[in-house]
This record gives sequence, structure tokens and C-alpha cells, in this order.
Amino acid sequence: MATQRIYYDDAYVREFTAKVLSCEAVPPNLQAGRTQTAWAVVLDRTALYPASGGQPHDFGKLGDAGVLEVQDEGDEVIHIVDRELDEGAAVAGCVDWPRRFDHMQQHTGQHLLSAVFQERAGLPTVSFHLGEEICTIDLRGPEPSDELLEGIERAANHIIFENRDLHVHYATPEQLAERGVRKRIEREGMLRVIEIVGADYQPCGGTHVRSTGQIGLVLVRRRSKVRGDWRVEFVSGRRAERLARADFRQLRDAAQALQCAPDEVHAAAERVVAERDAHFAALRGSLQQLAEAGAALTLHSAVAAGDGLCVVERVLEGVHPDFPGLFAAALAKRERVVALVAASDTGQILFAQHPAEGRDMAVLLKRVLGEVDGKGGGTKDFARGKLADASAVGRAIELARTWLA
Repeated sequence: MATQRIYYDDAYVREFTAKVLSCEAVPPNLQAGRTQTAWAVVLDRTALYPASGGQPHDFGKLGDAGVLEVQDEGDEVIHIVDRELDEGAAVAGCVDWPRRFDHMQQHTGQHLLSAVFQERAGLPTVSFHLGEEICTIDLRGPEPSDELLEGIERAANHIIFENRDLHVHYATPEQLAERGVRKRIEREGMLRVIEIVGADYQPCGGTHVRSTGQIGLVLVRRRSKVRGDWRVEFVSGRRAERLARADFRQLRDAAQALQCAPDEVHAAAERVVAERDAHFAALRGSLQQLAEAGAALTLHSAVAAGDGLCVVERVLEGVHPDFPGLFAAALAKRERVVALVAASDTGQILFAQHPAEGRDMAVLLKRVLGEVDGKGGGTKDFARGKLADASAVGRAIELARTWLA
């Protein structure tokens, strides 16, 4: 028996009564976040929306049972609940209204945005996702510019402020084709259609507000390239209000941190970044000079092995994270030198050699990491790793020195 879907004709129904047609135990589903046994309930009618068309399912109650999930199974709607219900009994149901209305605002906002993108820019929507925080539509075609996104947002909000009505219709694919709907129709039979007066007329099984004014506001966020299409992030209604407030707080805090007015944040941030880059370049230069000087002093006092090979072992402490690498590289500039350098506070280990030496530092590092837990890699002349336990750097250097002998 098909489940009567109350939300098809009135998405504002929050409470309803129904008959329990079946109730079967279902095992835990870790993928869905269910760690205990639940029950799959089929009703003769429901106001609870199942996950479909990019819109998540509703939450709510069936009697004392909490609704964990709602699934669309052909003609039936399956309610996954946390306790057993009596088959044949009447049950009172209710919808988690704040969640439902949020989804209605987001979904209707998507219809409106998609219609405006299609009409104004010729960019069709190929998919829609209603997330917990952000919604997205994927557009097919050339990259939408910042100016276009602003224009689309402005046009959509103009329609919202006009408070145009939404209507539910039923039509065949042939009738929809005559109307020139923007969405390709692959189903047969009578289809449910959502009309935004003067803006959109599309088949959809989702829940929607009664007029565009109830969307509240649409904010278009950013775009990104996803598998050849352009993903546009947006929010509607209360989400737009919350996000706009959060954006203002972040702008205000950034202005306070930069000691400037909010409208000067961009210029102040560019100035800070330029200063940071200059300071980093100066620091890098100083570290390079220090590494060169330290290497020269170390090699001056180093004792070469009988075959002329000079193996330098150093465990450094309290140095800048970039210094061990620069120091090892500076040591390895000298012929017949192999440098085994480590940092005791970070667990870094670096093996370097002069290119003419002919050994393989990457192989040596791999061998050491086979004995001492860590990760790393490199080239024949320079290899870098990091140990899971920084206190083991001494043992790592000792092993490397032994295998070089």
C-alpha cells in the first residue's frame, strides 16, 4: 500500500495521525550512526519527509518513538524509529519544525537561484546539496564571475522581496516539456511541480515555503571547480542571518587585531602579509648564514676516517625548525662529508652527503626507520624524516653511523 505523503500538498502540517501498517526490527547501521537495533515503520500516511533530491530527511516523533531516519522506498515511506510500535494501531506523529522550515527555506532558495542562473547566465543546475551549514548547487558552463554572482544574488533577493506566491501543481512530462522546464524529465506519469510565480516551474518532491518572502534572504558565498562544473555555495533564511552576523564578528575581530577600521581590513592584511614575508626572508637569510658558519666551524674541528670520509653527527636542541635542514645541507657541501643531523625537541632526522660521495641517504633513512618508528623520504643525497618519539633521535643517529661504517 502506498504511503500518502501529506507534505506533497501542505508542507506546513506539523502534526498528524496515521495507522501503523508494519513495524520490523532492523539491525544497527554504523554508517548511518545507529549503534543499536531500531524499527522500520510504514504508515498509511505521513508528514515526515524522506531524504530525496538533495534534501535531508526530517526528524520528529511517532508516539513516544523518536524518528532517526526517513527513507523513500518507491511508493512507501520508511520511518526508522528507536522503539517498537504496535502494528494496526493509530499513532500521533509530529515533525521537528525548526529543522523542516530551515530545509524549506534552503530548498526554495535553491529553486530560485537555479532559475535566475539559468535565465540570466544560461548556467543550468546539475546537482543540489542541502548541508547542515552550507548549501551548494553545481552549475554547468563557463566560470561565473564575482560580478555575476553578485548580480544573481541581487536578482534573487529582488524576487524574494516581491513576496511572490508558490504553488503546487501536477503535470505529465509532456506538459512540462511544453512549458520549457529547465530540468530534464526522465520519469513517467503524473509529476509534482513547484511554481514560483513568474520565476520558476519545475518538478520537485521536496518541501517549500508558501511565498518567496518566507525565504527571507539568499546569500551567495563562493564558487569552486568540481569535476568540470562550478560549485556555488549559498545559504537562505535564518542561516543567512546567522552567517552574516558571524561574518561581521570576524571582520570586527580582524579589524581590532589589525588596529584599523573594518573597511580597511583588506589593505591592513596585505600590509601585514608583506611585512611577514620580509621578516621571513630576513630570518631565512640569517639562518642560512648561521648554518654556513656552524658547518665551517664543525668541519674545521672534525676528524676524518681513515678512508678520508668525514661523518658529522649532531643532535641539536632548541633551534628554529628550519635550521637542522640548512645545517645538514651546509655540511654536505664539503667533499667526503656525510651529515647525520637530528633535533631532539621535534624528532627531525636529516641525512645528507656531498654528491660525489656515492652512498644513498634515502636508503639509509629507510633502513633506520625500519628500526625506529617514524616517517620520511628523500633523494640519494638528502633525506629527511620525523620520528614518532623525539627522544629516539640519538638511537637513530647511532644506527645510521653504525651502518655507514
